[in-house]
Amino acid sequence: MSLKEQIKNDMKEAMRAKENAKRDTLRNIQAAIKQIEVDERRELNDEEIEKILLKYAKQREDALAQFKEAGRDDLVAKEEAELMLVKSYLPEPLTDIELENILKEIIASSGASSMADIGKVMGAAKAVIGSRADGSRINQTAKKLLA
Repeated sequence: MSLKEQIKNDMKEAMRAKENAKRDTLRNIQAAIKQIEVDERRELNDEEIEKILLKYAKQREDALAQFKEAGRDDLVAKEEAELMLVKSYLPEPLTDIELENILKEIIASSGASSMADIGKVMGAAKAVIGSRADGSRINQTAKKLLA
């Protein structure tokens, strides 16, 4: 079952179970998917949907930080619940050790030896790692290994 179908089925289940918060979150995700599909006139694959989910999760994390700073505990709980739901659709994130090992292989295979080669490493890393690690985390680890 594709990620899009899974989200659709989970939304139907949330509607039947009257889980309004889950239903609303899944509707927002579906709307984001549909928006891109209509704009670009094509079906999105699971990898592209994962990118949308990552972007949505990042927005939730940013909102969460702002609500914590403002002391809005009611909204913090709502954002945390949405974030947990979105992350349940994403692949398991890489540990720091796994990320380092993958980047070491990429650096060795690309022949990168200095910070000037960070672009080559980042391009290859994004292709291999995909949505299993955040771009800034990949960049920091790559810089540490190339330094």
